Amino acid sequence: MLKSRLEEDMRAAMRLKEAGKARLSVLRVALAAVKNVEIDRRRPLEDAEVLDVLTREVKSRRDVLPDYGRSGRADLVAKIEGEIAVLQEYLPAQLGDVEIEAIVRERIAQLGAQGPRDLGKVMGPVMQELRGRADGKRVQEIVKRTLGAS
Repeated sequence: MLKSRLEEDMRAAMRLKEAGKARLSVLRVALAAVKNVEIDRRRPLEDAEVLDVLTREVKSRRDVLPDYGRSGRADLVAKIEGEIAVLQEYLPAQLGDVEIEAIVRERIAQLGAQGPRDLGKVMGPVMQELRGRADGKRVQEIVKRTLGAS
């Protein structure tokens, strides 16, 4: 179970003392986010739901990177990139654009989508299949491009 793995890795980081301090901090924040969702839903989360929480944590960090870069905060950029690297250890391998496009084309053919107006019709099934393996913005760009070309 993914949550158990996070908890065990957090304990391992605690044992490393100073050497595991940065990793420990990231894992604590991730587990707190998982716990908050569990409290909201009043039940333990399944692995897919924990994966969604971790994906949101990575996304929120990626969203602030450009701001820190523009403000010249190289120290914060490096810290956030380190946090992203720790979190990505728990996510499935990310797919490349070619693989995403192949899946998108397959779904478009299955659903009989005709053009840009069918974006929503295609995005749901594609994102369900790619859960945790691709960034939603990248997928949306590929779907728009593919539907525009169809």
